[in-house]
Amino acid sequence: MNVNWRTEVPQWLIIAAMFVAAVIVWPTVSGPIPVHWDAHGNVDGYGSKFEGLLLLPLIALGIYVLLLFLPRIDPGRANYVQFSGPYLVVRYAVLLLLAGLYGITLLAIKGYEFNMTRLVLGAIGILFIVLGNVLGKVRPNWFVGVRTPWTLSSKRSWVRTHRLAGWLFTLAGLIFLALIAFNVGDQLPWIILGISALLTFVLLAYSYVEWRNDPEKSPPSGTLPG
Repeated sequence: MNVNWRTEVPQWLIIAAMFVAAVIVWPTVSGPIPVHWDAHGNVDGYGSKFEGLLLLPLIALGIYVLLLFLPRIDPGRANYVQFSGPYLVVRYAVLLLLAGLYGITLLAIKGYEFNMTRLVLGAIGILFIVLGNVLGKVRPNWFVGVRTPWTLSSKRSWVRTHRLAGWLFTLAGLIFLALIAFNVGDQLPWIILGISALLTFVLLAYSYVEWRNDPEKSPPSGTLPG
């Protein structure tokens, strides 16, 4: 998978902007920094300057490096060429989500008040919709997408499961956005957990059914009797 300046430089700038913001804000902050909010959007956890100002930029940098080099170590790396565009969208979506959360954290540090619950729901909803629009284009690999024993041993199961995943992720994203209008409060963790669990169960079951019905399925490498 080729890497070019046009796709990478904007990501470097996003990460660099996070670190620059940390350097600018660092001298102006003293005492504990808000780093966690409860289901009602109220601050319920504080941390050090390192945790509040540098942790998210470092996580963003780590995830960027990880996603950049995953195709190089994936046994199915040849397939990345077929979905290089969708994979780039995934990389940007994750990075922009982290940058957005970091920006919100900096605003909270500077004393701005807002409903964190609604912001998180909106961010998750947009991320799910973005992922839903590209999942159907992801081709078999070992790291990205719905990786079950059945999708990894049946191209039919992989393709059809990811098409369904695209629709389900988009629907889940719309549900998250719709919930912004409601005061979900303490129910937020259960809603996120419930939707995630339902998606997982449906996709697992569907990938198995498609695998069972695929006459061209093959056992995963290393599972044949020795």
